[in-house]
Amino acid sequence: MEDAAVLTRAAARRRGLAAKESGALEKTGRRLNQRRPRRRIKEDAEEEATVFREVVNFNPDPLPVRYYDKETTKPISFYLSSLEELLAWTPLMEDSFNVALQPLECRQPPLSSHRPRTLLCHDMMGGYLEDRFIQGSAVQNPYSFYHWQYIDIFVYFSHHMVTIPPVGWTNAAHRHGVCVLGTFITEWTDGAKLCEAFLAGDSRSYQTVADQLVQIAQFFHFDGWLINIENSLSAVAVQNMPVFLRYLTAQLHQRVPGGLVLWYDSVTQSGQLKWQDELNEHNRVFFESCDGFFTNYNWKEEHLERMLGQAGERLVDVYVGVDVFARGNVVGGRFDTDKSLELIRKHGFSAALFAPGWVYECLEKSSFFQNQDKFWNLLERYLPTHSICSLPFVTSFCLGMGTRRVCYGQEQAVGPWYHPSAQETQPLFGEHKLPGDNRGWVKVHCCLADSWHGGSSLLLEGVIPPEVGNIAVRLFSLQVPLPHKVFLSLVYKLEGPTDVMVALELTTGDASSCHIGSISSLNETGSRHRPRPLRVPPTKLARWAGRCGQQLSGGWIQRCYEVNMRGCLLRDLFVNLSRPPGSQEAESFICRLGEIQVVDANSLLAPLPQVQGVTVTQVRWQQPSSEVEAPSGHLRLSCTLHWSYLLLQARCFRIYCSERRRGRSASRGLPGPEKPMFLGLAFVNQYRVVDLMVEAAGPSQEGHVEFLVEPVPREGFQVPQAEWGRAALLYSAPP
Repeated sequence: MEDAAVLTRAAARRRGLAAKESGALEKTGRRLNQRRPRRRIKEDAEEEATVFREVVNFNPDPLPVRYYDKETTKPISFYLSSLEELLAWTPLMEDSFNVALQPLECRQPPLSSHRPRTLLCHDMMGGYLEDRFIQGSAVQNPYSFYHWQYIDIFVYFSHHMVTIPPVGWTNAAHRHGVCVLGTFITEWTDGAKLCEAFLAGDSRSYQTVADQLVQIAQFFHFDGWLINIENSLSAVAVQNMPVFLRYLTAQLHQRVPGGLVLWYDSVTQSGQLKWQDELNEHNRVFFESCDGFFTNYNWKEEHLERMLGQAGERLVDVYVGVDVFARGNVVGGRFDTDKSLELIRKHGFSAALFAPGWVYECLEKSSFFQNQDKFWNLLERYLPTHSICSLPFVTSFCLGMGTRRVCYGQEQAVGPWYHPSAQETQPLFGEHKLPGDNRGWVKVHCCLADSWHGGSSLLLEGVIPPEVGNIAVRLFSLQVPLPHKVFLSLVYKLEGPTDVMVALELTTGDASSCHIGSISSLNETGSRHRPRPLRVPPTKLARWAGRCGQQLSGGWIQRCYEVNMRGCLLRDLFVNLSRPPGSQEAESFICRLGEIQVVDANSLLAPLPQVQGVTVTQVRWQQPSSEVEAPSGHLRLSCTLHWSYLLLQARCFRIYCSERRRGRSASRGLPGPEKPMFLGLAFVNQYRVVDLMVEAAGPSQEGHVEFLVEPVPREGFQVPQAEWGRAALLYSAPP
């Protein structure tokens, strides 16, 4: 089989360049040093690890209930249930767990364009299910959404008054250039009383509520609010509602770049709770006071026709609601949702898909992926895609779940896991037949059976017919202004006997100014073009290119390329599958993709930041519940790690531990640490270790457990272990 190649082909011109990514992540956890537990003594560094001492105590200080699961002390996402809770909220260290690491990726076209948009409103069984566990959980067959390129806005919906989106959803959506909204909802008699409390008074009351909502969105790094008032309002309250909306919208725009406030079709300007199923003279005052209007679901085409006059130039700011469960008198839902979308797009409106998790809730879990792909494939022609427009572009196609964890081809842990923050950029999925009467086809779908990195990979299956030389599968739509030199990498493997050749293909826009220079392979012998090797490669470049051109474990192959170009705009990424020379037969193939990387070469020349100041706090000791859980002589340890790192340069952090016993007498010698054990992933600069089994310290002995924090750079490579952060916890039995 020949080596893979990088192909280029000119594409049509595309005006406009990507806007620079704006804003920066706030530093969190600033109150850590104020909350250091008692009985802990920090010592000088030993073997590059800061050391903390602890006397085992089975009566720990209680943890704040809102932020931790009662049974496990795992950090959880939370909501606010009352006006009192909303007004009392102020950021604490524990809130930092729920702050999104991933900034909103630059995208084209921008959300502010006049193209009709697609909103997904996620409502599943009350919300805050397994997705509430910030560090992930061990659930089997969880719900996962991965058709992000069709979505512009994601709303996390629940019936709690202030629904703060679980951070895993915000990280995953932002990675795909999709903005995220929480929900502010009031309902029934209690909702009417709540609205009266903050809307029927003077302006300070509703401004304070708006200021808190803006502060929450700004702190947790999501992008705004859906306002859903499902109760009647008094004359004073309804009069103040548009003023509240205008103030909330203005403040959000000032403090959250690209922020949005949307209004749900429920209350009319008279204060009556009466769903209109359209934008009209009874509710237009709310539409005019915010960024958009989300209609109720029981509309017909005549409603859409009437709205054309009501919306004026803001047609795309009207999100016509579609209940995927098809409750009520609707045009279409379930697998007939395309009927509703056809009418919505015919009249130029945006669409709001409510509860597309129907495919998970109501159909067989064993067929979830097939049903989800079927649902979105039926809608594809009505869902324009958007493009990512920044580098580095790195994805292992991980869905944020799996039946085992793999790290660059090496198995880390076996067992089911679910961690939405770990979902990486997803491609365009689908099944395509080649034009004409030939037998060629290709299907692109996710697969949990094998992975290169994470828990899943991308599977390309198909047939190249005799009359066709190759099939090019478009995976990603991009709008990336390319620097002078980029490095590209493809990790793949072919399954079964086949001679099909695999290549990474890219298209460039603005062909008149785009000049493509040399294309050469990195670290490959026998290549026609070889780059001049660096005598002493910088750490980041050496780590990135270390596996290039090698046959890797599990049958994976990695190919790396250096491309020099000038004035080019990267438009699309394809994988090209071609028949071997001389072949006249139909060629079947199963190609598994493990990773694609497009990296600015200059970014690999920059120094690598280091994890610093790892601390161990909030220690909790427990006895094992039974000998089945752990043999005698063991304890369950939970604690919180915190560290400093330049978060804008991190994709995430991998957390490990190693354990050893040591006596107080120096003459006894110290055994070496065991191979580090993987604990989990962190997407902030702190991690809660939960129920780690360690040996109990005997008389005149100290237990010793070391925690290690591995940073994962945005370019996606392994950092040398010598540059990880470390902290050691030495613990002894009570006297």
